[in-house]
Order: sequence, then C-alpha cells, then structure tokens
Amino acid sequence: MVSDDLCAVSWRTRPGSFVGLMTLYESNYIRLGWLVGDLRSLSGEHRSLVNGDCELKLTVLEHGPYTTMLSLTYAFSADPGAADAPDLEIRVYHDARVAEASAVGLEVARSRRRVRSAVTAEALGPRWSRNMLLNKWLEYCVDRGHRFAAVAP
Repeated sequence: MVSDDLCAVSWRTRPGSFVGLMTLYESNYIRLGWLVGDLRSLSGEHRSLVNGDCELKLTVLEHGPYTTMLSLTYAFSADPGAADAPDLEIRVYHDARVAEASAVGLEVARSRRRVRSAVTAEALGPRWSRNMLLNKWLEYCVDRGHRFAAVAP
C-alpha cells in the first residue's frame, strides 16, 4: 500500500495555502487508492458494507482519458429519495495523481450546472475545508475496513 506520509511538503507550506492544497489533493488520491485500487478501471456504482458502519457508496459520474468524476456518500437509508451525507463529488486527475473534492452536499447539484472559476485566494478556504473533510473521511473509511470490489483482498 502506498503511504501518503511520503508526500513532499515544502517547508514554506502552511495550511490553507495553494501549495498545501495541492499536497492535500495528492494525499486524497493516495487514500482513495486505498479504498479502490486502480482508479482508472472504475465504472458504475460500488458499495462497501462493514459491520458497525453505514454502507459506503461510490458512483462513477464521468470517465475520461485523464479524469474521472466520482460521487462518494454514506447510504443512511434504503429509501432512494432520502438524502445521503456526506455527499462528496470528487474529481480524480489521473495524469497528475491528485483527487479534489470539488463539491459537497448541496454544492454537488449546483457544480454540475456551472463553469468552474479560476483559483483565487478567496476560493482556497472552501476548497481547503472540502478536501480536509475528504482526506479525514477516506482515512476513517479505510480504518473501518471499507474496500470496493476493485481492490484485491
């Protein structure tokens, strides 16, 4: 298993900075790989169920040659109309080996309808928060024993 503690972080990096955010994206990619294995081979919907935890659902929304868009959520209810949470939209950049939580919850539906804006200083705060959530949640899911079918036992 690849470890994210080998992510090179500049001594000038501080939480909330652009360099720190890019390092967080790299860590997200590695941790997502712990759950899935080969991220390029994903398609369709995957579910992981472990004792003592909610069902984890991963859905491939788009699949291109260089990127894959995923949805990751806990399925708290069998009711298809029920809201799942956290509901994260994740864009995986295969060539750069990074994964970005691009939207969470209600932002997910809105982000599919709007054009992405350029990275500005004001945009780093929400991006940092979303990606810290993703990073910690991925670690938690792996620690609980979640894995998707693409991962060899």
